Amino acid sequence: MAIQKEQVIQVAMDLLDELGIEGVTMRKLAQALDIKAASLYWHFANKQELMDGMADMLMENVARKAPRHHQWEERLRHIAVEIRRAMLKHRDGARVFAGSYGVAENVMRVGNAMMATLAEAGANTRLSSWGSFSVLYYVLGFVMEEQALGTDNDIDMDARRAAFMALANTGYPHAYEAADDIFNHNFDQRFALGLDLLIRGFKSRIAES
Repeated sequence: MAIQKEQVIQVAMDLLDELGIEGVTMRKLAQALDIKAASLYWHFANKQELMDGMADMLMENVARKAPRHHQWEERLRHIAVEIRRAMLKHRDGARVFAGSYGVAENVMRVGNAMMATLAEAGANTRLSSWGSFSVLYYVLGFVMEEQALGTDNDIDMDARRAAFMALANTGYPHAYEAADDIFNHNFDQRFALGLDLLIRGFKSRIAES
């Protein structure tokens, strides 16, 4: 039976969880599917197209059921939270999405949902589109950092904090005083704060227009 495109992407996602983004190669994917590497190019001309397909699969369940009865701020927050959760479900999920530039159904749906939410709040096409990109960039950057500091990293945070404190104490008083917050790994709270700042910015810009 012929290998289906969706099957190829799912196996690639499994490799991603096992080996990380560097481990997802066309050769390893072909081995996992027990097919010749040349057969993969029937579905994907190159690895970039494969990454685009993986990014689209990441968004498969995002913005399916946005809470329509809520205010636009809560709807936008809901979508952003779902994007973050979707990326966190897979190892290096944010890095996969950040390297994709494909036009695909799930990615388009999520972007359209964010733009519709901002448009309903009164944003023009530029603010709704560029604003949606800003939300996406925020989530991407945040999750990349969050995943880099995950439980399977090899960073010695105690040593890193000690070095930070020693350097900050030489003439960076604000950094020194904020050390507990800087090294606070409550990512849910940190994410919520940043998202709230973005939403307040949207409110201000929309009110000015």
